[in-house]
Amino acid sequence: MASQALIKDFEELLGKENVFSSEADRMSYSYDSAVLPPVMPSLVIRPTTREQLSACVKKLYENGIPMTVRGSGTNLSGGTIPDKSDTVVILTTGLNRILEINTNDLYAVVEPGVITAQFAAAVEKQGLFYPPDPGSQAVSTLAGNIAENAGGLRGLKYGVTKDYVMGVEFIDATGATVKSGSRTVKCVTGYNLAGLITQSEGTLGIISEAVLKLVPPPKATRACMAVFADMQDAADAVAGIIAAHVVPCTLEFLDNNTIIRVDDYTKAGLPREAGAILLIEVDGHPAQVEDDAAAVEKVLKENKATAVHIPKDAAEKFKLWEARRAALPVLARCRPTTVLEDATVPRSQIPAMVKAVNDIAAKYRLEVGTFGHAGDGNLHPTFLCDKRDKDEFSRVEAAIDEMFDVAIKLKGTLSGEHGIGTAKAKWMEKETSRGTILFSQRLRRALDPKGLLNSTKLVGI
Repeated sequence: MASQALIKDFEELLGKENVFSSEADRMSYSYDSAVLPPVMPSLVIRPTTREQLSACVKKLYENGIPMTVRGSGTNLSGGTIPDKSDTVVILTTGLNRILEINTNDLYAVVEPGVITAQFAAAVEKQGLFYPPDPGSQAVSTLAGNIAENAGGLRGLKYGVTKDYVMGVEFIDATGATVKSGSRTVKCVTGYNLAGLITQSEGTLGIISEAVLKLVPPPKATRACMAVFADMQDAADAVAGIIAAHVVPCTLEFLDNNTIIRVDDYTKAGLPREAGAILLIEVDGHPAQVEDDAAAVEKVLKENKATAVHIPKDAAEKFKLWEARRAALPVLARCRPTTVLEDATVPRSQIPAMVKAVNDIAAKYRLEVGTFGHAGDGNLHPTFLCDKRDKDEFSRVEAAIDEMFDVAIKLKGTLSGEHGIGTAKAKWMEKETSRGTILFSQRLRRALDPKGLLNSTKLVGI
């Protein structure tokens, strides 16, 4: 636990209501959504202004105290677990204002703790659209999305968080304020530090403000659910849709185990006998939507879809997408431990990756539910197990090792959207190179010479 003198200093700076020192409070911030051991921080603080945030970081830096920044803690790779017991967790949830939504120049300015779904709803009320939609959007924060480069269901057509970051302001390890980017469409003033801070997982600075790009909403949409007797046929259909040069805004995939588990919980009326289903949505100009929908249906039928169901109204369509979003929380209820991965491959390799996941699960005698953003190659094999069963969990670890080997051989990546944190750090060199690791470490040491910002994450200092 932090010293009483330090606690008092922060209480004077932030107010007692924003300093959490009890064991129960600190335990609440000792873990995230990854299957990793918790580490209780020495103190948890919640600044409510950027000036307070800067002052907090400066004080901790001057005293050589490690820091871990945390939004809602929905990340899945250990990024918000404190590095060690003397770490102070800095919450950004107290900085939660939407500062501007500019409908003329199509951007918004936000503080780091704004909730993603709330922001998207506020933008929609202004007749605009913010496409990134991570599965955790109901609780995740925008700065957390930036720090992890979060994706989501619409990533296939609209891209991921990095594609909407026009500028950032962040606090570096010493407490200094750094600004990069602009409210303008073009900006080449200095290094692209906004790009550097995106996907940095809290290792290079703490975001205090962001400028995000907005776009006009689509004029029309069309959704469908395609049913397949065999999961491999569904995977082939995904590759076929992309090969037909149709880019749906959403192209999601659920295997049979996930379908049954989700339908048990949501009562969405999913086809429980299906080997797999695809949930597909195209959007854009009405004429283009008609053409794309027809092309998609043709590909689905050519790839052995046993049924193609069009929702009869917006309510039914919403129910289908809610069922997809429920996949992870539903699977997490099935066994004591849920290990969700996000190995991602080029879209043409989806059939091979799906087959590999199933073969690996069978080899290691494991239950797996696979779902995900099939349209961009981002699958979420979810192993259901009990970590207390050492034999079973060792098989899970071996299966994940093998799965990542396959993904890399298929020219894929360790993580499409969940980040590296500590959970995947050991595989980083396998995908990149030794030079990449050393370069990243030199960069970190130059920006954070005391090694205080999330020091064990990503590549470590």
